[in-house]
Amino acid sequence: MLRNLLLFLSVSVRMAAVNGYGYRYGYGYGYEGSGYSYPESRDTDYSVQYTGSAYHVDYREPRWCNHLRVEDGYVDCRSPRGPNYRSTLGTRCAILCDRGYRLLGRGHVQCLVSRRWSGFSRCKQVRCHMLPAFPYGTYICSKGSAMDSRCEYICEQGYQLEGDRTRVCLQTGQWSGTEPFCVDHEPPRIKCPGSRVKVAEPGKMMTRVYWDPPRIKDPADKHSIKLILKGLRSGSEFAEGEHLIRYVAYDRERNKASCKFTIRVHVKRCPTLKPLLHGYITCTSDGNNYGATCSYLCDGGYERQGVPKRVCLFNRSWSGVRPSCVSIQINTEVTSATALLDQFYEKQRLLIISSPSPSDVYYRLQINMLQQATCGLDLRHIILIELVGSPPRVVGRLNDQELSSDVIDQLRQVHYLSSMYFNMVLIDKYGIDRERYIQPASSGELFSFVDEYLLHKEERALQQQKTEQCD
Repeated sequence: MLRNLLLFLSVSVRMAAVNGYGYRYGYGYGYEGSGYSYPESRDTDYSVQYTGSAYHVDYREPRWCNHLRVEDGYVDCRSPRGPNYRSTLGTRCAILCDRGYRLLGRGHVQCLVSRRWSGFSRCKQVRCHMLPAFPYGTYICSKGSAMDSRCEYICEQGYQLEGDRTRVCLQTGQWSGTEPFCVDHEPPRIKCPGSRVKVAEPGKMMTRVYWDPPRIKDPADKHSIKLILKGLRSGSEFAEGEHLIRYVAYDRERNKASCKFTIRVHVKRCPTLKPLLHGYITCTSDGNNYGATCSYLCDGGYERQGVPKRVCLFNRSWSGVRPSCVSIQINTEVTSATALLDQFYEKQRLLIISSPSPSDVYYRLQINMLQQATCGLDLRHIILIELVGSPPRVVGRLNDQELSSDVIDQLRQVHYLSSMYFNMVLIDKYGIDRERYIQPASSGELFSFVDEYLLHKEERALQQQKTEQCD
């Protein structure tokens, strides 16, 4: 055992005889690998006795191992020599750490013959791992990640905390509880435009309506709002009546909010116009709504006196004064065909028949068919003019009124009508030849041409309504 001891000590020996085996050593020593050294030198008295199985060393110097200290902790030592000896050979020490620190190494060490403690220990501060980033929120810790640090979780505006609101760093180096999370339970706030009443556009039963999109606020999802429109879009045409417009907003968590408003389209109307005696009215749009235009037309054989059209104004009154339909007064005592035709301009259509004699077969057949279609002629504003015979025995008739020979001759020249054979010409309201016939034409053939090519829009609508009256 003494030989082993000499391996760890650099010894300069001064020996003096004592009883038994006695030695005195002066020494300086260090602990291999300990990081500590003790440069002081002193003499130590001891005796060695052999008991037959081992050597027993009796040191008279009480201090043997270096004084044991632990940073951020403390030691509890028990020595065989009593409580006043804390580093003698055989002393056993329990190593304890302060609160907030944990022991690395042995919890108990012993002072050995080698003048070293049987182990090395130190106290390390207890720290928990750094908490991860907290989506849609944050946390505030009292001591960072040190033990006993209390961290409080806070969610951003619009989110609610679910889970542990606080977590504490424990002695084990772990955080208490579990990580909470922020959820969005609050629906977005949406505000629609106000309801409104609009007047239909002039001449229409509807109007185009525009509005600003709804205002939406959601602190949690400022850029993730899905907006759904239920109803017509802004800028659409809205018909008369009340229309419901509804918006629905969804945030990222499918929280829903909605708002609605109404658009009411009102049609301003004038009093309903009464039809004319011996005439009729055709109107645009719905007939008596704001902006509608009504045209006055007279039956065949009548002409209008007064304004041709009246308009329903915004103040719900009609423009102009009601006209009237009076019998057409044709002056047949004129001396020229031009003077005669000017009386029909834009009023009547003319069907002029030229025949060599009253006994002409084609003439008699044509007159017979037209006499049976008098209602259809009046409905289509057609006046019949007959030019029969040749000078000096020539006759011209217009509604039982006779024409002078000069007018007859000029009519035939202007419209290229021969007095030698049956021929017929259809003239529109503007004095233009539209169709010629060299043989009799049935009323159906004649009326089909007029209905398709010569009638105005208003006349066509009326003709479809009154056709049954002539059956």
